Amino acid sequence: MESWAFLTVILIIACIAKNNSLAFATLVVMLLKLFSPWTAKWMDIINSKGINWGVTFITIAILIPIATGKIGFHELWQAFRSPLGWLAIICGALVAILSAKGVHLIGQSPEITVALVFGTILGVVLFRGIAAGPVIAAGMTYCLFSVVQMIMQR
Repeated sequence: MESWAFLTVILIIACIAKNNSLAFATLVVMLLKLFSPWTAKWMDIINSKGINWGVTFITIAILIPIATGKIGFHELWQAFRSPLGWLAIICGALVAILSAKGVHLIGQSPEITVALVFGTILGVVLFRGIAAGPVIAAGMTYCLFSVVQMIMQR
């Protein structure tokens, strides 16, 4: 019963915050739970492999502009020629390293997952964030580049 109450609170918060992604995800989980005798195996699979699937789908979305020809070697070369491009490359590598450390931490201390989920929900709802790992690299790049620009302007 507690899980239903928790999910309902998350759904209400998502609706109040007009966060369609969180509301949709919560509804999907609630439907899976509602039909749990038949979906228990799916919930276990999603629980164990969902993060990897999510990263795969995000990676697919990131690679689509390459497949459609909107991004090519010319743009890659341009990235190497600008400070913003170098910062993005560095942040992308840092996020990959930090993500690996984070996965290791979750493996060692699974209870931290509750705090991570709660923090992610707070970030999404209160600060209009997006629950997507690779986007962190772009956010870090933006923040660091803004700091560099402020320092350069002085």
